[in-house]
Amino acid sequence: MNICVFLSAADLDDRYTGPARDFARLLGKGGHTLVWGGSDVGLMKVVADGVEEAGGRLLGVSVQFLAAKARPGVDEMVVAEDLAERKRLLLEKADAVVIMVGGTGTLDEATEILELKKHGHTEKPVVLLNTAGFYDGLKVQFRRMEDEGFLPRPLTELVFFAEEPAGALAYLEESLGVA
Repeated sequence: MNICVFLSAADLDDRYTGPARDFARLLGKGGHTLVWGGSDVGLMKVVADGVEEAGGRLLGVSVQFLAAKARPGVDEMVVAEDLAERKRLLLEKADAVVIMVGGTGTLDEATEILELKKHGHTEKPVVLLNTAGFYDGLKVQFRRMEDEGFLPRPLTELVFFAEEPAGALAYLEESLGVA
């Protein structure tokens, strides 16, 4: 599978990097390809390192103004003109999406894929990896949106909430019939 991961490029402490590294190793051992923002810094680097060390492939989609931070020596690197094209290319090249911890950029990417799913423009499985309870508040907000009629589809059809890396990958493999 080509698994797109939306995540932070910030340097974070071990409560976030440890589970990210675990997920990356599982992805690589499974023979999957990481599709990510192409950065070689912060959490993005941690995940790319883990996938590569475990034998997975790396497909980066950087953006022109961040090209200097792009990881060298990957299997494939695409440089988009702007953030909108980057998001489009990330989703186009992915079979599934995992949303890991991150800031406003990650949230922007996450809401875009969920909006596409909400309107039936994609059926790719989406997992929100809730490392260390990072997305507990967002989970509550999504449930409120569902309960109060803001979502035309059940929340369970839009996103799967995983509390640990193994559960995230298992859901994706099951959703796409990969063993």
